[in-house]
Amino acid sequence: MKKRLFVWLAILLITPALVAAQAPEDQSMKLSLQECLAKAMQNNLGVAVQMMTPELMEASVVQAQEKFLPSLTLDFGRQSTQNASSNFLDAAEVATNNYNLYSGTLRQEIPGGGNLMLRLNSSKYDTNRTGQTVNPRFNSELRFTFTQPLLRNFGLKTSKREIIVAKTRLDQSEKDLERSLQQTVYNVEQAYWNLVYAVDNYKVTEQSMEYAQDLLERNQRSVEVGTMAPIEVIAAEAEVASREADLLVAEAQIRNEEDRLKQILNLRAEDPQADLIRIMPIDIPEESHSEMSLDEALNTALQNRPDLASARLGILNSEFDVSFQKNQLLPNLSFDTSYWSPGLSGTQLILNPDDPFGPPLGQIPGGISDSFKDVFGFTYKHWSLGLTLEIPFNAIFSSAAFDHAQIYLDTALLQLKEQELQIYTDIKIAVRNVETAYKTIQALKVARLLSERQLEAVTEKLKVGLSTNFEVLQYQRDLSSARGRELNAVIQYNMALAALERDMGVSLDRNNVTIANPTGGR
Repeated sequence: MKKRLFVWLAILLITPALVAAQAPEDQSMKLSLQECLAKAMQNNLGVAVQMMTPELMEASVVQAQEKFLPSLTLDFGRQSTQNASSNFLDAAEVATNNYNLYSGTLRQEIPGGGNLMLRLNSSKYDTNRTGQTVNPRFNSELRFTFTQPLLRNFGLKTSKREIIVAKTRLDQSEKDLERSLQQTVYNVEQAYWNLVYAVDNYKVTEQSMEYAQDLLERNQRSVEVGTMAPIEVIAAEAEVASREADLLVAEAQIRNEEDRLKQILNLRAEDPQADLIRIMPIDIPEESHSEMSLDEALNTALQNRPDLASARLGILNSEFDVSFQKNQLLPNLSFDTSYWSPGLSGTQLILNPDDPFGPPLGQIPGGISDSFKDVFGFTYKHWSLGLTLEIPFNAIFSSAAFDHAQIYLDTALLQLKEQELQIYTDIKIAVRNVETAYKTIQALKVARLLSERQLEAVTEKLKVGLSTNFEVLQYQRDLSSARGRELNAVIQYNMALAALERDMGVSLDRNNVTIANPTGGR
């Protein structure tokens, strides 16, 4: 195949970066989002499966194009008969006839529905019967034949129907591959940011644990000097134990998100011991805001969504099928013409005029080459013209195939409109999610700052006896919760951006992933 589909990740110095990301001494791997995308494009099994479909469709195009390759047919036949002589003129009691046939036929389908045929054949006949003037006898013939349908199956598009349909399906498969890659990019982004959240959430939980331990140590010192009741130490110890449990849950969440990301990246393709490697995300989630109007996002989606382009290509095939089935309702009127040149030669027997059935007086030798001289010298010219009209009654009384094609086209058009409506809804939701996530970040950032001030204030009050451990613990929980919600809002904002890019059909361009069709090997 001359054409192959490849996925390239256009990231400068990506290969050295991937190698440098390895850290065998601590079995950890630092990865950016772009590096994760590179690994997914190289190793993801779903991508590998989707890559096969365009190659399969490309093979179908090549197979359809084989229709216009010429075909050569070679024939050889030999026949020998022996019969009891029933004629007193025969020279023997058993009459023997031998017949050999050699032929070659070259056929060529031509655009427009017609076909050309060139046929060259030669035969040799010999017998032991008397009274033959040429024995053995060589017959040869060169024939040109041209046949062209004038109604049904007439036209360039009709004759190339299989090729046109196969090429359109190839284009569809490429668009389907593009949509699959967009979903893979989104899956990588989602898994990556979930891992970032899990890692940062662990840090927040760890900091909350440090707050609780610090409070416990202060309470223990206060009890030792007699300024605090021992019951306060028990409450602080309970809080430390609770946050130790939260820390275990946060660690398990990191492991779970690592496993999900490893599955998408298929790291085992690079290292069978990938399960032992820890992934350390190094990218910081985006917080800057770039406004995009609904109309702008919708127009981008209508122009770039590969699934929408695939549906439109499917409609082209349906329209072509309607046109083809309409052509099949016509009578079959065909024109054919032939031109051929025969040749005859052989050994001429000189018979006795007084006894023509007796032994020949002599012979004039002749071979097959003499018959070919007549053939290629066009000594004897023959030609024919003809029209054939075939009226199939099933086409007159039934148009089921045409009706089926028309209904299928109408259905595809309705499905396209429904798909456009669905895209409009998806874009509305995606734009709204981005705006909501960004505003949520701003609100939760204020809430986190206020929680920090409240904790600082209540901690100072505790030092002078104007507050209680319960209040401090409560404000610590509030701050931990505020930080977690702010972090989650930032992650949700980044995933909302990724979803919007996917729904607009631009996620490959935004992440420097291109689908190229280089000529040459795989």
